[in-house]
Order: sequence, then C-alpha cells, then structure tokens
Amino acid sequence: MFPRYSERKYLTKYDLCVELFDKFNLKVYDVMPIRGVYMASTDRGEKILKKVEYTKEELKFIYSILDYIRNKFSRIVDFVKGADGEIYTIWDGNMYCVMDVVQGKECNFSNPVDLTIAARGLGELHNASEGFKTSLYTKYNNGKLIDTFKRRVQEMEFFKNIASIHENKTEFDEIFLKNVDYYINQIKASADMLEKSCYYKLCSEEDKIVVCHHDLAYHNILINDGEAYFIDFDYAIIDLKVHDLCNFINKVIKNFAFDVDKANSIIENYCVKNTLSKREIEVLKAMLAFPEDFYSISRDYYAKRKDWDEEVFLDRLKRKSSYKEDREEFLDKFKII
Repeated sequence: MFPRYSERKYLTKYDLCVELFDKFNLKVYDVMPIRGVYMASTDRGEKILKKVEYTKEELKFIYSILDYIRNKFSRIVDFVKGADGEIYTIWDGNMYCVMDVVQGKECNFSNPVDLTIAARGLGELHNASEGFKTSLYTKYNNGKLIDTFKRRVQEMEFFKNIASIHENKTEFDEIFLKNVDYYINQIKASADMLEKSCYYKLCSEEDKIVVCHHDLAYHNILINDGEAYFIDFDYAIIDLKVHDLCNFINKVIKNFAFDVDKANSIIENYCVKNTLSKREIEVLKAMLAFPEDFYSISRDYYAKRKDWDEEVFLDRLKRKSSYKEDREEFLDKFKII
C-alpha cells in the first residue's frame, strides 16, 4: 500500500537510522512506508514506527487507555517499551514510539459481514473501557458537546466572513458561500435537539460514558478470524458511547448514499454486545444531525489546518456538498427509528 501525497511529504520527516531502533532493542532488517508510519521488519517480528506529533502526556493517556482496556478486551494495538522502560524515545528533537503490528485485513464497509463484526467489536470495546478515568481535561469531552456545537456556529460565521471579503473568490469560496447558511442552520438545529434531549442527564450516568476511539475509519478496524481489532487511538477521548457510534455511522454511510439500513445494522449489531436506551438513541439522532463533513473541510481550508493543494480541497468540498439531499433523506428516515 503506497502512501498518499500528503503522507509521503510527512514521511520524509522521519529519521530511520539504525540507532533509533537500538533505543527499542530492535535489530531492523527493512522498513516500508504505510499510511503515515513505517512498518519495520525486525528480529522481534514486524513493528510499527510512529513519529508522535502530540505531547508526552497525551501519549501516556493513550497508553493508559490501552492498558485499562486490555484487562477485558485484548484485540487492540500494544506499545513496545524501550531499553529505559519508556514507551517513547526522543531522537533528534522528535518523539518516536514503536508498536506491535496487528494482523488482519482492513474492514470493508461495503461488506455486511465485516460491518457486523466491526459493530459488535465496538460494543465489546466500549464495555471494556467503561469506568476509565483521566485527569487530562482536554481528553474529557463528556458534557461539552452543546457548547462545542455553538462554537462551531461562530466558526462557520467567521469562515463565511473570510470568504465574503475575498476580492478574487476561489471556486472553493463560491461553493462554500452557496451552502454555508444551510449548514449553519443544521448546526443550530443539532444543538437545539441536544438541549431538548436527555443529553446532560446521560452525561451524569457512569454506564453511558466510555473511551471513544473517535476515528473509526475502515483502516483503523482490522478483521481477523471473524473478530474486529482496533488500532490508532490517537484521537481517543472520554465521552458518551453514542458519540463513537455517531462517528462510526458517519464514516460508513457517507460513501453509500447515506443508506439508513447500514446505520440500523450498526446499531442492532452493537446492541448484541452492548446496550442502548431510547434516550441514547435520541441523543445519537441529534449528533448525526451535525454536518461534520462540511464543517471539517471548511475548517481545514479557512483555518489552514491541512497542507493540501487547492484542487484537493475543492474536490472534497464538491463531494461533500453533493450529497446534501441524500443526507436529508437519511436524517428524516433515522428520526422514525
């Protein structure tokens, strides 16, 4: 699997000298780039070398999550400790960690069997993470979503002002301005639905709060021998389990014309291993109403969060704007579940 253009640029920043692997007591034979990291063949099997772009505290938060979950659920990635007993090393001013390779094929969201396995696995993962505590405030998202959505409205208004004052508007500006008011209203509606729901009550109930993986893309869920394995917990947070379900459903349906049957299948199979109350489903509906795709591409473009070419931004905006009607139909159908 060859890395995409942006990943290739990022991978050039890695230092792949032998001495770096010595820090982890590894003798390396070969390395191969894959999705922004390097897979290394070593005397202790295949490993993943990852350049860490966040703080030591955040890395240790991820490690503590995995350590906690592994007591009940072993199908997750594991860190390799260095000669000093740490899970990271500082090399040439950068922080690196090494992880074991998790065997399996990437989850195929178009395959109903894979989707069933993944949804049930997510239910198990959430069960195993229930009760985890952290003092890292930035990773504790529980109870913050309504305020977050209201800030998103302000951000979109700000991006709208930026696009409006451009004398020479780009094609991205034109498409954004044509759609932005519609999506601002959707964000407001989503926040309003949450305020009218049992959101804050759920946030006070311990059995509704879990470790959310928060990046349930197909390549972070591996299928092996009929079971789901989960990797890359970089974006993990503590929140309601329906937050993770919302993330998962959004990842799946956006490439399948917002098929409500896929969402139903995810919920039904999740409940084979976990539980969802009617109150949680109501909160999930409000979360799904938030236009995550349009917001994220707008933020990445106007806040310069991604180092992409103009054509890449434009292509993604066109694609995300094109399925407005499909998304409306999905939300209408989902409301009556």
